[in-house]
Amino acid sequence: MNKKIAIALLSVCVIGAQAQSLKDRLKAAEQKTEKEVTGNSNGKTGLSNDDIIAGLKEALSRGTNNSTASAQKVDGYLKNPEIFIPFPPEAEKMKNELIKLGYKNKVDEFETSVNRAAEQAATSAAPIFLDAVKNMTVTDGLSILQGSDTAATHYLKQNTSAALTTKYHPIVKDALAKVNATAYWASLVKIYNEIPFVKKQNPDLEGFVTGKALDGLFHLVGKEETKIRKDPAAQVSDLLKKVFGGK
Repeated sequence: MNKKIAIALLSVCVIGAQAQSLKDRLKAAEQKTEKEVTGNSNGKTGLSNDDIIAGLKEALSRGTNNSTASAQKVDGYLKNPEIFIPFPPEAEKMKNELIKLGYKNKVDEFETSVNRAAEQAATSAAPIFLDAVKNMTVTDGLSILQGSDTAATHYLKQNTSAALTTKYHPIVKDALAKVNATAYWASLVKIYNEIPFVKKQNPDLEGFVTGKALDGLFHLVGKEETKIRKDPAAQVSDLLKKVFGGK
């Protein structure tokens, strides 16, 4: 064989081997990246996109069911200082003045009725939350899995607050009427506004209670999510153990 031809053939072989080596390295890098994306924050691998989405949906479903069950029971809001609904902040001066004038019992009745309204409204919240869970995408799921202990709750709040408020408002309105909160509020406002030289009050009671009731539910959902992520005892299914185990 001609020496020049032999050298040329050898060069082709070397270049081909280098190209195959580069191809192998690129393929290995892609596989490593895929494992890192589908693993949890502890580097656990083997989770498919379907596992991640199903696990997060189950976690949120359980979290919202447990939260609404806790909120809707008697004293669920009233006796829970974390979600208790107080007097509207813009009417705090009105509350203090009414107490000074001897109307503390009426103030207490109002606050009790407001929290009872939130408890009644919570009975209708679970289906609204669960409908929102269905729209979670793979991209959302990967971000949530590797996010904070309340990343799923934040996603839920960010993507559903407007729609939930619209749906929840009439429920709260009816509940306020059923427990006489609207009447208590009207009576208190009337008494206060008849005091000479005070700034007249009439805050949006329905809007205030709707917002506070939903804030309370999201707070409870966040606690449930954190529990599922961190507490093995709360990972009550094989899927939850697979997705969140070891976190």
